[in-house]
Amino acid sequence: MPLTNRHLLGLQGISKEDIQLILDTTKTFREVLERPIKKVPTLQGKTVVNLFFENSTRTRISFELAERRLSADSVNFSASASSVTKGETFKDTIRNIEAMKVDMVVVRHSAAGTPQFLTRVCDASIINAGDGIHEHPTQALLDMYSIKEKLGKLEGLKVCMVGDIAHSRVALSNIYGLTTMGAKVSVCGPSTMIPRYIEELGVDVIYDIDEAIQENDVLNVLRIQLERKAREYFPSIREYSKYFGITEERLEKNGKDILIMHPGPINRGVELSSSVADGLNQIILQQVTNGVAVRMAILYLLGTLN
Repeated sequence: MPLTNRHLLGLQGISKEDIQLILDTTKTFREVLERPIKKVPTLQGKTVVNLFFENSTRTRISFELAERRLSADSVNFSASASSVTKGETFKDTIRNIEAMKVDMVVVRHSAAGTPQFLTRVCDASIINAGDGIHEHPTQALLDMYSIKEKLGKLEGLKVCMVGDIAHSRVALSNIYGLTTMGAKVSVCGPSTMIPRYIEELGVDVIYDIDEAIQENDVLNVLRIQLERKAREYFPSIREYSKYFGITEERLEKNGKDILIMHPGPINRGVELSSSVADGLNQIILQQVTNGVAVRMAILYLLGTLN
């Protein structure tokens, strides 16, 4: 069965069946990535434009690789070298790009709601690669796939998002996706970084990192987003690391064999110690590999709807 929506704007409201379809399709493309020749002709003749208005390494390269490995024509848009710098409106920029007959648009923007806006001004399928502090659905999908790949299931697992919940689009998408798939989700971090409404989304709030380690199967540790003024929400980096940083000593003290994840980039010595970031419990680089497969799955599923 195809996806029920021709866009991927977020995981809020997306059905369990659609998520499962994406995860099942990801498994197929994950196998493709293990072949000597990692390219398939699935989207030959399709054109994808990558609109990245925010700096990105992993997400942008991951999408570019996914597009090329599906044999799609890939075009990268640079805001700094575009007519936007000459005063052209965002709407006119998008309409001009669409007039070139593109099939899909991958967009990353600092303003929440940008992907939804694009669906109103162009006919191409829109994929949200991160909009402000709203959602980052492809990251959450690759996180879910990585958990299932490692632990064999999602339903019934206890997953804790740790860190800057208030500024994290990754946290929000994970909460929507994991709860839909039957996982029990909690959040942990300084009280200043936990949104007041968060429990209304069906998650528990934990303020003690040791308790979070003891009670959960997975820790998805989020980056402290210094570029979004996150440092204003706690006394110092040292203080944050002391109370919420994940260290090998802390894991050993709690006697818990727990799965450690991180969407990257890591602030070593802040969210994770180097020994944990490079240790046996983490699957950080597997997440990166799975990110390409997840994005191949999404591009394929949306591309076949056009």
